Amino acid sequence: MTVTIALIALNALISWQAFSNHAMLDKLKHYPYIESHRHEWVRMLTGTFVHGDIAHLLFNMYALYGFGTQVEYTYMDVFGNVQGRIFYLLMYLLSGCLANLMTYFANKENPSFASVGASGAVSAVMFAFVIFYPWQKFLLFYIIPIPGIIATVLYLIYSSYAARQGKGIIDHRAHFWGAVFGFLITIILKPSLFGYFINEVLHK
Repeated sequence: MTVTIALIALNALISWQAFSNHAMLDKLKHYPYIESHRHEWVRMLTGTFVHGDIAHLLFNMYALYGFGTQVEYTYMDVFGNVQGRIFYLLMYLLSGCLANLMTYFANKENPSFASVGASGAVSAVMFAFVIFYPWQKFLLFYIIPIPGIIATVLYLIYSSYAARQGKGIIDHRAHFWGAVFGFLITIILKPSLFGYFINEVLHK
């Protein structure tokens, strides 16, 4: 079983149970105010494994499968089979937690804010993908083909703008920072990948 499939299975299992168990959802969700005042820091991790509804879960897991499978195998090619899987898992988990940490700093005194979902971690996987395949096409709105490097820049701009608006229940700040950390962690693990990325971007 690949790490990606294991992550999808774990997300699905935990989220499915939490759909009908509100006490479980309340205990696991990312809740900066509670984290700050009760020191329940583990929520920054557990919040990445629960989702608001089935559509939210399916969307994230579809993206994780589509991008994560390729990124996991590429990590294995770059770092070796065992180390590559370990690094891939660490990148996913750490990016999700760091994305929630940024949300924590913005909302630790806001008792009305809480969030759930793997979007920050999935965004990290997507941006790790772009390091290796910057010109591979994405389907914008599942219709319009657009190169990955352009799609990611637009994604960052939109997420940054939406986070500043502070409207709705979607944690755009986590999307933005998950993407940033996924890119940075991959480069930190192997700094030469930055040169590879630049070369790929400039020599299409």
